[in-house]
Amino acid sequence: MKSYLETKARTQPERRIGQGNDAPSVKKEHAAPIPWEDRPAGCHDVVWRFKANPLIGRHYMPGVQGVYNSAVAPYGDGFVGIFRLEKRNRFPHLHMGWSDDGIDWQIEPDPIEFDKGDPESAADYAYDPRLCKIDGTYYITWCGGHNGPTISLAATRDFRSFERMENAFLPYNRNGVLFPRKIAGRFFMLSRPSDDGHTPFGDIYLSQSPDMCHWGMHRLVMRCGGNEVGQWWQRTKIGAGPIPIETDEGWLMIYHGVMDTCNGFVYSMGAALLDLDEPWRVLYRTNQHVLTPEADYEVAGHVPNVVFPCAALHDKAADRLAIYYGAADTSCCLAFAHLGKLIAFVKENSHVF
Repeated sequence: MKSYLETKARTQPERRIGQGNDAPSVKKEHAAPIPWEDRPAGCHDVVWRFKANPLIGRHYMPGVQGVYNSAVAPYGDGFVGIFRLEKRNRFPHLHMGWSDDGIDWQIEPDPIEFDKGDPESAADYAYDPRLCKIDGTYYITWCGGHNGPTISLAATRDFRSFERMENAFLPYNRNGVLFPRKIAGRFFMLSRPSDDGHTPFGDIYLSQSPDMCHWGMHRLVMRCGGNEVGQWWQRTKIGAGPIPIETDEGWLMIYHGVMDTCNGFVYSMGAALLDLDEPWRVLYRTNQHVLTPEADYEVAGHVPNVVFPCAALHDKAADRLAIYYGAADTSCCLAFAHLGKLIAFVKENSHVF
C-alpha cells in the first residue's frame, strides 16, 4: 500500500511555512547521534534528567509564555520537531523546529499552516503533538479542536508542505499516538477517550485503519490504576506518550500516569511492553513510575507537578534512549535511559491490570 501522500494529488506548490530559517535540504538521510548524557554518579534511577534542563525554557522568544509537550524525530543528518508553543494569549499552536544535535533548537515564530482540511477546525487550537514516520511519510497527530478535543492528523514528506487529513475520531479524545509501521497491513493508533474539560478519568485504547482515514476495531489496552491494585501514581488516568519503540521484547510504550491529590493532578512517567503482533495485549507494565515531578521546573510552572513524555529517540546499537517531556506545562525537557535496562526494569517491576 502506498503512503498517504502518494495517493493524493498535490494542488498547491511546495512552500516553506513560517518566517524562520529555511528547512534543511536533505540529499541523503542518515542517522545522527541522538542526545546523550551518562547517568550521574550516585544516581540509581533507571531514567535520569539532563543536567542542562529545561532544554527550552518558557521565554524562548519575545512574547512566548511556554514551549512544552512537543514531538521530535530524526530527519536528514539532524532532527525535526513539532512544538506546542503558547504566546501571551495562551492559545496553543504547533510550530516547526530544527536541530543539528537534538538539544539546541531553532523554532519558527509562526505556526504551521496546513493545506486543505476541514475549514471549521483549521483555525482552532492545536496541542500535544506526536510525530511518526511510516513508509516515507511523516504523520503529525495532535489534540485539535473540532466541537471539542479530538485527534487531528496531517501528513508531510519534506516539512515544507503539510496536508491536513480527516480527524481520526469523534470528540472527545486525546493522546493520539501512531505505531511506526503497519501491523498485518494496517495502521495502528493509541488514544485516550476523554471529555471536554480537564478529564478526571481515562484509559488507553487502540484503533486500526486500512488507510489512515477510517478507524475502527477498537481495543482496550490498559486501564488506570486505583485502590484495588495499589497504583496510586496512575490511579486517575493514563495516556500514551512517545511513538512506541519496537524491540525484541515487544513494543516499548512510554506513557503518563496521573493521580489526583488535594492539590490537583500529578503527572508521572511509566512504561509498558505490548505484544508485537497484537499490541492491545499488555505483556508487562511498570508497577511504579520511572520519573515523577521533583525538579523545580517540574514542580513549579503554569501547571505544577507535570512530567508529560511526548517523544523518544533511541539508538539500539548503543543501548541509548533520549526522552523528551513537557515540564509543568511550561518548558521542554530531556531525560535519558539505557534501552535494555529500561526494558528489564519494566519486566522485573510489572503489574498488569
